[in-house]
Amino acid sequence: MSKFIETLTPQNATLLLVDHQVGLFAAVRDYTTAELKHNVVALTKAARVLGVPIVATTTAADSLWGPLAPELVEALPPELEIIDRTTVNAWDDPRVVAAVAATGRRKLIVAGISTEVCLTLPALSATAAGYDVYGVIDASGTFNDTKRATGLLRLQQAGVIVVDHSAVAVEMLADNASPLAGDLYAAVGMDFGILNGQLRQAYGNQS
Repeated sequence: MSKFIETLTPQNATLLLVDHQVGLFAAVRDYTTAELKHNVVALTKAARVLGVPIVATTTAADSLWGPLAPELVEALPPELEIIDRTTVNAWDDPRVVAAVAATGRRKLIVAGISTEVCLTLPALSATAAGYDVYGVIDASGTFNDTKRATGLLRLQQAGVIVVDHSAVAVEMLADNASPLAGDLYAAVGMDFGILNGQLRQAYGNQS
């Protein structure tokens, strides 16, 4: 049970992004395309600010679902090799398992399209392999309410920790006095961030 109360840190976590491809984005119905793109890009940028390793995959990019969303490609490290596979479950591809294992971290943050397949299946497999898995629901998406509900239930039944993208980011930041805080909040791009910036500017003008 300790995994439910242990803290995520930049030193113990890896981010796995599964199949955020343009053809799948087009079918998502539980988030708007713009909102989902914002969330997964924000999660990716936050991971880079914090130095969290990233593994990213596609499925049959040349024949079925197309490439990764260009906004996500831009946010990823330029040297990162995207693992294109044929398996439905990303964890069934040995390259994905090897890439995650190579980080040496036991906490795995996962997001994917669709929630009930691309997120859930590797999350269950990684849990079975001994990882503490965090499913980022608002950086994932699916095609109808039934798929969303059954995916969430299956994640929870397996002990996957259900989270959202900004909570993951600030949990790993840990301290607002960190020199990374400004870049982290800029990366996450929360709606109230502009107001916070205006407050800081106002207080600065008073000094």
